[in-house]
Amino acid sequence: MKATKLAITLLAVTSLSAIATPAAAYEAGDWLVRGRIINVNPNDNSGTLSINGVDQGTKGVKVDSDTVPELDITYMVDRNWGVELILGYSDHTVTGKKNWASLTDVIDAKILPPTLTLQYHFAPDSNIRPYIGAGVNYTYFFDEKVVGDVLPSSGAKVKLESSWGLAAQAGVDIAINDDWFVNMDVKYIQMDTQAKFSNTAVGSAKISADIDPFVYGIGIGRRF
Repeated sequence: MKATKLAITLLAVTSLSAIATPAAAYEAGDWLVRGRIINVNPNDNSGTLSINGVDQGTKGVKVDSDTVPELDITYMVDRNWGVELILGYSDHTVTGKKNWASLTDVIDAKILPPTLTLQYHFAPDSNIRPYIGAGVNYTYFFDEKVVGDVLPSSGAKVKLESSWGLAAQAGVDIAINDDWFVNMDVKYIQMDTQAKFSNTAVGSAKISADIDPFVYGIGIGRRF
């Protein structure tokens, strides 16, 4: 709630400033560098659980959210079109739910999801510059650990498969002056994986999951 109020206040104040202070338009060859605070909010949907090759059939894991810093860099191909590279990583815990609630926490893992999008900026001459984008994401999972009280045993390990998927975004840059601006952005990223366990208390196991997070961000940027 506090973050939402801050975002609304910041938008209102910056919008007034942008209206009062004309800023230079985006041009071909501009570099836009943004630093954001983002909330990675999985829209998760787990698939099947397999233990020692036997399909357990029932769905039921969830992935928690994380709030982290993010860096992105946009190169303006012309006044309206830009190419953006999004960089950052987040840390998540996978937990059993519904019929798998007895599993409690099962995995801790870090996610590195570099994402490349092609953006269209609707109003490069305005001080308020909305845009949309679409592109591709590659997700690399690392530092995976088996956690909780049910699966772990001496030597228990888990590996999450890397993922390719599509990405979509919408956002707005609000000029403060010719070079500095405030940014708000939301992205949807297709992200799925299969977790492969070995040497656990129940032997080998596999869990598939669609993570598909919404990523909400607010931050500040500079044009170079």
